[in-house]
Amino acid sequence: MLADSGLIEVVPGLMIWTLIAFAITFFVLRKYAFGPIQKTIDDRRDRIRQAVEEADAARDEARELLEQNRAILAQARSESAGILAEARKVGDSHIDRAKQEAETERQRRMEETRRQIEAETARAIGQIRSEVADLTVEATERVVGKVLDSSDQRRLVEEAVEGLDFSALERGAAN
Repeated sequence: MLADSGLIEVVPGLMIWTLIAFAITFFVLRKYAFGPIQKTIDDRRDRIRQAVEEADAARDEARELLEQNRAILAQARSESAGILAEARKVGDSHIDRAKQEAETERQRRMEETRRQIEAETARAIGQIRSEVADLTVEATERVVGKVLDSSDQRRLVEEAVEGLDFSALERGAAN
């Protein structure tokens, strides 16, 4: 059955015409189709290569930007730490100055109060001496029964006042 088929038979004329048709088709395709197809393939290869190069360049640029960003962030952290340290230092100096001013004011008020107490004590002692003198004169008038002249009164008052001990009052005022 296979022998009856004309497909396997070798016909020299048909082979020649097939080879000529193949050669003509090949040359036509080579001249008009293979060049543009190869050009399209080369263009596509170039575009892909260029896209890969651009992607590599973009990745490198992104890495550089990331490193710059990290450096800027580290610098910002360093600066913020410096600013915080300076702010703490300024705050501490303000606190210290306020404490010193408060201590100075407290000392001033203590001194002023001490002076006021001393002045009031001296005034009170003077008033007590005056009252003692008046009481002494009055007591002398009652005991003696007569009014003394001013020189006698003054002598009696001075003797009475000298006999009194005001040192306890003065020591209490000094403390």
